[in-house]
Amino acid sequence: MNGDKKVSPGESTTVAGGTVVVKVESARPQRRSNIGSLILLGLLATSAMMNLLLMVSADMSSPSANSVQQIHRDGKAGAPAKLAVIQFSGTIMPPFTDRWMEQIRNAVEDQSVKGVLLEIDSPGGLVADSHQLYHELQQLRAVKPVYIAMKRMAASGGYYIAMGGGPDARIFAEPTTWTGSIGVIMPRYNAAELATKLGVKTEPLVTGPLKGSLSPFRDLRDDERAVWDAIIDDSFQRFIGVIADNRSNLDTDAVRTLATGQVYTTNQALKNGLVDEIGFVEDAISSLADSLNLTEYDVVDYTSPVSFIDILLGSTATNPPGMMEQLMEAGIPRAFYYCSWSPLIPVQR
Repeated sequence: MNGDKKVSPGESTTVAGGTVVVKVESARPQRRSNIGSLILLGLLATSAMMNLLLMVSADMSSPSANSVQQIHRDGKAGAPAKLAVIQFSGTIMPPFTDRWMEQIRNAVEDQSVKGVLLEIDSPGGLVADSHQLYHELQQLRAVKPVYIAMKRMAASGGYYIAMGGGPDARIFAEPTTWTGSIGVIMPRYNAAELATKLGVKTEPLVTGPLKGSLSPFRDLRDDERAVWDAIIDDSFQRFIGVIADNRSNLDTDAVRTLATGQVYTTNQALKNGLVDEIGFVEDAISSLADSLNLTEYDVVDYTSPVSFIDILLGSTATNPPGMMEQLMEAGIPRAFYYCSWSPLIPVQR
């Protein structure tokens, strides 16, 4: 036996009088270059992104993308007098803000619309967008009565736009509605300790000491905190003023007492004067019709068609923004009238 003999690849050895050729494969690894595959993948990704951007641009520029449609909901279809229902559902933010504004303007101009119901099912949203809608609703209530029906949630910015109905609007809330959450939140994440552990340093080039104040890779300085506190307090005071102006039973001090950011149940909201009645959408519609002395009317839902960008972002007028939209906008500093510790985590339906 040649058990102790080392055999090289292709070398012959003799075993019990016979010759056996032993083939030993080389253990050298096969090296393949992935550079070509990576280049091809990059080109395909670039091409797909360019096509996607072209489709989005075409969709957003489409003249019919924001056209208002009317769908019969209740009452007598085709009746000369209409009650329009505008549904504010999901997060208050673009592109839905512009569509809601268009629906409000349509209700102002349509002479057959005698009254409008705001059906609110929203945790709130951007400060600026909430106030834009409130401003448009002020124009509407100047010419037509506006009532409000709160569904699952009408909190923070959702309550803010409810004030657009004015002091004469009756606010209905379902028995299980959550409302209130009066306040402002500006999300900020502090990853300074994590960055230190990973050895990450940030050195932004800025034109002033406050330009990069919301960087998540370092602690917030006292002077920076003072600046941002003043900014969100301005929005907070505006929120308090809007409620005091539009709830005749609440003065500024009473609103300030309620403005802790707390969410109120329907019973709590009724007790504190934030809503007027416990009831459903049909109750609000019936009450609005009675206030107008209407016996025959057509209740119509205002809608805007779903666009390609809604599908792309995984969002519609009745759902929160999709993951792509969150990632694209995660680094933008924004203040929210929002019932959540983080607007980047949408409220699911």
